[in-house]
Amino acid sequence: MKKFSTLALFSALIAFTSFSCSSDDKSGNDTGGGSDTGKTKYIITATTGATGVADYLLTADDVSTGSITTIGNGVEQDGTYRYYITAQNNFFSLLYGQGNPGAVTTYNLNTEGKLVKKSDFQAETVHVFAAVNKDILTIKVPRSGASIASMYKIDAVNSLITGEAQQDTKVLAGNGERAFFTWATQVGDKVYMPYMSIKGDGVDNFGTVNPDSTWVAVYNYPELKLEKVIKDNRTSYLGAYFTNGLFQDENGDAYGFSGAIATSNAVLTSTKPSAIVKIKKGTTEFDQSYFFNVEEKSGGYKISSTSYISKGKFLLLMYGNAGKNNGAVKLAVADVYNQTFTWVTNAPATLTSATSRYNITTEDGNAAIIGINTPEGNWIYTINGTTGVATRGMKVEGGQITAIAKLKY
Repeated sequence: MKKFSTLALFSALIAFTSFSCSSDDKSGNDTGGGSDTGKTKYIITATTGATGVADYLLTADDVSTGSITTIGNGVEQDGTYRYYITAQNNFFSLLYGQGNPGAVTTYNLNTEGKLVKKSDFQAETVHVFAAVNKDILTIKVPRSGASIASMYKIDAVNSLITGEAQQDTKVLAGNGERAFFTWATQVGDKVYMPYMSIKGDGVDNFGTVNPDSTWVAVYNYPELKLEKVIKDNRTSYLGAYFTNGLFQDENGDAYGFSGAIATSNAVLTSTKPSAIVKIKKGTTEFDQSYFFNVEEKSGGYKISSTSYISKGKFLLLMYGNAGKNNGAVKLAVADVYNQTFTWVTNAPATLTSATSRYNITTEDGNAAIIGINTPEGNWIYTINGTTGVATRGMKVEGGQITAIAKLKY
């Protein structure tokens, strides 16, 4: 087994992805804000890296060309750590309060396409945030101490907390450890929540003695009552800390992505491959006839983060084993329908970081739009979901790109 320090492990998980992230609202219910002139504006968040300074929110009509800068431009966010989500045509900026409550600031676009603040309120610092119906579901998940996870429903139109539910994570795990939700995904009219099984002992919080199992808790909505836990043992847990690992496609099927990176006392203990599994529409079981061994097809790389393009095409950020492939970090496209894997070409050879977890797609749904930061500079790229070819677009100056979103006005 390969020895990992805790710092190295979490670098593998999140250092090459943006801590702040955005989500393209594909619900088709964009009725919560803006004036609906049929126009679209892109929101690019960028950080200067200065101590105590959060991201700047920049706006642009086109990200395929030109340049933009944080110098004398944009809306500065308060607080050091921010993460983002779009829902109901509103842009939400959530402050990570290091365990304390943090501000939730809502923006939309006015009739001139200018980003304006709509509301500002306090909410608990959370580890999961996802669009569900016309809400944003957020979850505060304890890693030690008390074992109760708190779930909050935020009305995405009116920016109000409308409900709360709780889950005892030790009871949910049922194996002497505790469940730590990696994310939440609306699948049909339910919410599927993949989780890690973790020790939560204050010393090796994210370690586990159950490295080779997969769990997805199924909740009804809006009541958030637990209905079932879907289990498998062909790979490890789906997603990762602050990282979505379950997506629903246009057919109603759900695909789960595992990096197979479970540890115990900073030692990588997963023996199963990094892979993709499937839950068929209308079922609450893993499809035993489907197993996409990504680690094998990539030549030994593991999935770090995933975002959906469309039509079964997913953009993957992959990282390697330092002893086998120099620990390289690379982008790839996976077609889950045909189980094909394609390395992205024409992208920078060295990535400092990338907004690879939650990206937006082009209007035709054929490509992902992603921010890539490199030692030479920071650019927005478009990556074709069929060919895997990357095309360089707008340069972002004065800060590293942390998220990309879009709103209508």
